[in-house]
Amino acid sequence: MSPERCGWGPGALSNVGPREKQDNAVTVHSRVAAARDRLREAGLSPAEADLGARLLAQHALGWDTARYFTAGGESEPDGFAQRYDTLIGRRAAREPVAYITGRQEFWNLSFEVSPAVLIPRWETELIVEAAVELLRDRPAASDPLRIADVCTGCGCLAIALARELPGAEFVATDISEAALGVARRNASRHGVEARVAFVHTDVLEGISGPFDAIVANPPYVRSGDRPGLQPEVGNHEPGVALFGGADGVDIVARVVSHAAPRLRAGAPLVFEFGFGQDMAVEQLISDAPGLTMIGLRRDLQGIARTAVAKRL
Repeated sequence: MSPERCGWGPGALSNVGPREKQDNAVTVHSRVAAARDRLREAGLSPAEADLGARLLAQHALGWDTARYFTAGGESEPDGFAQRYDTLIGRRAAREPVAYITGRQEFWNLSFEVSPAVLIPRWETELIVEAAVELLRDRPAASDPLRIADVCTGCGCLAIALARELPGAEFVATDISEAALGVARRNASRHGVEARVAFVHTDVLEGISGPFDAIVANPPYVRSGDRPGLQPEVGNHEPGVALFGGADGVDIVARVVSHAAPRLRAGAPLVFEFGFGQDMAVEQLISDAPGLTMIGLRRDLQGIARTAVAKRL
C-alpha cells in the first residue's frame, strides 16, 4: 500500500502532534532491549546480557536503578545512543562490566577497579565475615589490632575490615604497583587511608609481625586452566592475580608458610582458595609449624571457598 493511500503524503508529518512524535521516539528501555539481544548474540547468557545491558545504560545515563525503572520508558536523551552503543560494543567483546564502569560493589561498598586488579567477587566476602566474627569479640587490649592483607588487589579486604573494625591498623601488600595505586585511592575514598599501610612486596617478604590476623585472596587458578576460563576472566583480568602455578596452590603455600611465624598465639589466618583445593589446603596447614585448622567456609552452592586456621 502506498504512503499516499495511508494518508502519508507530502507534508503529512507536519500535522503530527507532540504525543505522536513522542510515541515514535526510541525509549531508554527499548534501546536496552536491543542491547540485550546483541549481548546474547555475542555469547552471554540471558541473565548476563540482561544485567549488563541495564547496568551499562545506568552508567551512560548517570542514573541509579530506581530512576532507570521509573524513567526508562521515556524518550532517550540526546547523545545516549552513541555513548551506550560504545559501551555495549565493549561488553559484546566480553570486557567485564566492572572494567567498563570502573566500579564494583563489595561488602556494600563501591570500589574502583581497573584491569590492574582482580574484580572482587561476592564469595570473597566470606573472608570478611570470618575475620569479623573472630576479631570483633576479642578481649580488649591496650594496643590496636594489627592485621595483614596479603595480595590486596583493589584493597577490598583491608578496607572492608577497616570499616568493620574501627581502630584496627592494617598492612596491605601486593606485588603489583599498579594494583596498589588503585587500592590507595579506594582507601582514601572510604576514609581509612590513615589506618592502612600499602606495601609493594611479594606476599609478606620484609614484613614483620606479630599480627592479630592475616587475610588473603591469593592467586589460585591452575595455569593449565587458562584456555577454559571465561573470556571476561582469561582475556581481561590480570594473570598475576589469577594464576597460582601448575596445581594452583603455589602462592597459597607461600601465604601459609609466611603467616605462621608472623601471627600472635591464637590469631587467625583466613584465606580463599580454588575449587577442589580443600584437601591440599588442609595438608598445607597441617604441615605448617604452629598452625592448626579451624574449619572451612562454603559458598551458597556448598563449595569450600575459605580456609580458617589459627596460630597455636
